[in-house]
Amino acid sequence: MGKIKVKLVKSPVGAIPKQRATVAALGLKKIRQVKEHEDNKAIRGMVQKVSHLVVIEEA
Repeated sequence: MGKIKVKLVKSPVGAIPKQRATVAALGLKKIRQVKEHEDNKAIRGMVQKVSHLVVIEEA
């Protein structure tokens, strides 16, 4: 599988705690921060749960 880049574009401060934990598990701490992950079902599921906070790019 390839890689994907996940970028935090909105603050998780107002999100529910479960969504804040998901953003932290993706390794994102600051807005506009980008992390590269393996493209697998687990990561895709995490990104889908916080899709209103992040943007995904193919790497």
